[in-house]
Amino acid sequence: MKILKFSSFSLILMLLSCESKQEVDLIVTNAKVYTVDDSFKVVSSFAVNNGKFIAVGSDDTILSSYDSKSIINANNQSIYPGFIDAHCHFYGLGLNQSVVDLVGTESFDEVIQRVVDFYKGKDVSVIRGRGWDQNDWELKKFPTKDRLDELFPDTPVALERVDGHAYLVNQKALDLAGISSKTKMSGGSVELENGKLTGILVDTPMALVDAVLPSPTEEESKEALKKAEAISFSYGLTTVNDAGLNKATIQQIESLHQSGDLNIRIYAMVSNNQENLDYYLEKGIIETDRLYVGSVKVYADGALGSRGAALKRPYSDKPGHYGAMITTEEELLELADRIAKSDYQMNTHAIGDSANVAVLRAYTKAVDDLKSRRWKVEHAQITSPIDFSYYEKGIIPSVQPTHATSDMYWAEERLGADRMPGAYPFKSLLEASGTLPLGTDFPVEQVNPFLTFYAAITRQDKEGYPEGGFTPDQKLTREETLKGMTIWAAYSNFQEDQRGSIEVGKMADFIILDRDLMEVPALEIPQSNVLNTYLGGTLVYSKY
Repeated sequence: MKILKFSSFSLILMLLSCESKQEVDLIVTNAKVYTVDDSFKVVSSFAVNNGKFIAVGSDDTILSSYDSKSIINANNQSIYPGFIDAHCHFYGLGLNQSVVDLVGTESFDEVIQRVVDFYKGKDVSVIRGRGWDQNDWELKKFPTKDRLDELFPDTPVALERVDGHAYLVNQKALDLAGISSKTKMSGGSVELENGKLTGILVDTPMALVDAVLPSPTEEESKEALKKAEAISFSYGLTTVNDAGLNKATIQQIESLHQSGDLNIRIYAMVSNNQENLDYYLEKGIIETDRLYVGSVKVYADGALGSRGAALKRPYSDKPGHYGAMITTEEELLELADRIAKSDYQMNTHAIGDSANVAVLRAYTKAVDDLKSRRWKVEHAQITSPIDFSYYEKGIIPSVQPTHATSDMYWAEERLGADRMPGAYPFKSLLEASGTLPLGTDFPVEQVNPFLTFYAAITRQDKEGYPEGGFTPDQKLTREETLKGMTIWAAYSNFQEDQRGSIEVGKMADFIILDRDLMEVPALEIPQSNVLNTYLGGTLVYSKY
């Protein structure tokens, strides 16, 4: 009889316990969860409800307090906050899916062959491609338009260099754009050889071609955005910082978010032109749970690979050539002053040491409280060590680790040995600023964030070259790298209270990987795969 009473009492306690559990949308258990909180805590379980993390802790703690129709046993797989790409060209990635891919070509002959194969049998009004890099060829010099003129005399051709800072175009495109051997533009160059057009346009003259070639239709833009989203989710990216968008594209993103046709979270930098500035600086910051518009993207100079980066002293491999400022120092000061009067950030592309110091000076002069404004220098690629101290004022360097490992084969030829201490100086920038958001700059580099992680901690290519790493004193630790891809990127976007870590109250953006980035041998990191990507607790990608 006593046993019966005890059993009944136990049953009542069990029922009460079950009734006291909170029903939630999702529970994940038996995982290795890198929370990336302030203490970099690792836990095994969490609960999600209404798109947010509501509890984070041990399996016992979560399962004793919460119940769900959806409980995931992660089988000890590693889980991370959704990755944030702090600098990319999301819309550009989508558009690139419909043009010929020239990445990895080892000669100009291969470029031509890919173009011919891609467009064979297609009736098109324009031929486009992107991704060639003469630094990867045996003959490391700019190509010329002669072959394009022979093959496509009546169709305009525009083949974009991998960094997006140079075109190779044919004569038809030059004629449509009104470009001749006498065309001169500040902030770029129309390349000539023996007084004749070569078809190479560096930086600002590219806009003349863009102006006369057909723009994507609304439907083409929509498909581009959706394709870019699918690719991004497959790599565990839940937030992307698109470095330069016009009003029409931003408004289309807003519309697609509202209709449910696009879900990825986008931090959109407004391209620096008169129409955009007049509209957005007056309108103020736009923020939803999926879109943040509150910054202006400015170009100070061009790229190192096309010798458009503005240097303090001439290029070592091209005496007398300093590169060029796309936005002059005076214009930077005026623009910084205007943006400082609004609530917007100023995010400026700066590659060469001359461009970098010009941007740092402009920021410092325009803004008293740089820590609260969080203005960014995008790339900060070649920075004189004497200028690192500017970052102590609260300016944020936003860098892309794979640029270092892509450029390391030829960077010293461009710069000379004495400038290398300021080349891709990630550790020095972090020590000065205290935060270092990381991105890829895709499609300039690959979308793959695991290459970002690997390059940051090794400064080597995938074969482990060079031994010890390229300027190895600038390596980041694994913890610093993960922070750069999550919470520091969120901080640079004013969104550290919403995302970037797995903590109570934050958006439930997380990814499950097939290996532990914090412990596997470095050479294995590039082979990592995303098993599942969750956005707001909803599965948006599954590998299987």
